Amino acid sequence: MNNNENVILLPRGELTPPETVLELDKYIIGQANAKRAVAVALRNRYRRRQLNDSLREDIKPRNILMIGPTGVGKTEIARRLAQIAQAPFLKIEATKFTEVGYVGRDVDSMIRDLVEVAIRLVKNQKMGEVKPKAWDRVYERILDILVPIRAERHPLSGFEKPSDIDEEIPIDRMETDSMTTTREKFMAKLKAGKLDDKMIEIDVAENVTPVVEVISQSGVEEMGFNMQGLQNMLGNMFPGRHRRRKVKIQEAKEILFNEEVSHLLDHDEIQREGIKLAEENGIIFVDEIDKIASSYVAKTGPDVSREGVQRDLLPLVEGTTVMSKYGVVRTDHILFIAAGAFNVSKPSDLIPELQGRFPVRVELEKLSIGDFQRILTEPKNALIKQYGALLNADGVTLNFDESAIRKVAEIAHEVNALQENIGARRLHTILEKLLEEVSFQAPSAFQGTYEVNSEKVESILGPLLKDQDLAKYIL
Repeated sequence: MNNNENVILLPRGELTPPETVLELDKYIIGQANAKRAVAVALRNRYRRRQLNDSLREDIKPRNILMIGPTGVGKTEIARRLAQIAQAPFLKIEATKFTEVGYVGRDVDSMIRDLVEVAIRLVKNQKMGEVKPKAWDRVYERILDILVPIRAERHPLSGFEKPSDIDEEIPIDRMETDSMTTTREKFMAKLKAGKLDDKMIEIDVAENVTPVVEVISQSGVEEMGFNMQGLQNMLGNMFPGRHRRRKVKIQEAKEILFNEEVSHLLDHDEIQREGIKLAEENGIIFVDEIDKIASSYVAKTGPDVSREGVQRDLLPLVEGTTVMSKYGVVRTDHILFIAAGAFNVSKPSDLIPELQGRFPVRVELEKLSIGDFQRILTEPKNALIKQYGALLNADGVTLNFDESAIRKVAEIAHEVNALQENIGARRLHTILEKLLEEVSFQAPSAFQGTYEVNSEKVESILGPLLKDQDLAKYIL
């Protein structure tokens, strides 16, 4: 297993389930059952790719239903899994959708959004591959303006005036040097950033392609055919224009780099690979699925055809085709992870067909005092580490002792028990209140080490706990 904590360099899915769980443990405390379930789902994708074509096509993903209160790590597990797998990931809320025929978003839009995410991932990867070549072209283009190859143009063409360029290289010496030597000197200064503040004139391409959008009941939606192809065709009918701009060389680098990258990339290939990536490796996290169960709607408010949303969602989970502006997208092998608290409804309140498409069910546990203590300190991006880094930027060293960490965990657990249980999110509220004064005073009125012990925690948060009416609003 690679020891690099920032990027998993192994190909997608090649981590074994125990290795995936170890990666998840860096960010999420507890919830071993949920981690095991998603780790197996990820590994099954790799196993499926090793099979022959006929059998591989028939193996569908084992979609997962997570059951547990808010703030216990459901979303974070799915999000981190997508990062580990280097897979396109989309988080959506089931309550944002309505049945076809109502005003609102239809469920097909989540597939189109996933494709957009996948295409961005592929594009970023391709940009990394062409980046060195693009920068070489950028430097050559700027150099051609600074030191034209043809001798009839002055070497300083493009600058405001010779004195703004290089006081160390007299014009008479540049005229006697060979053109190659002169260009080499300017190239070295250009790459070193020594000319970034100088002004230069460049030709910038203008995009005059008409923008074509379609307004549907879901807002601005894509048409059911390749809109990109249509715009490319219209672009050929309306040739691009250029306009001259006077900018600093630093800005010119960015403008020209974007142009060169666009020329080097094969956009059709990016779209094809993006669709393939979404189809084979996409992960969609459907949150608050319990809110569209019939029993929940009946008890909490008007039914905007939430059961209809379930029926519309069913084909996507089972496997169907969705039209996007990049082409047809198959959903057969997209992994769906649904989650909900199910404190009012229960999984059996979902329509039977949808229940059957989520065969893997895991129940996430409520967080204990010990869990809160670990959340504060153990994860790679633990909350105390985050607050410490923020205050350190203003010259303040934040120091929590063990008694303070224990006290904060106890208060979070107590407030969750007395009020609505919002899980680990309660820690954000408590720490904000606890560190409010030092965050405000730093750096003008306070610098140095800020010690936090149990007595300080009690003095700041104790009065709020005693007044339950106040605690409902503050904590």
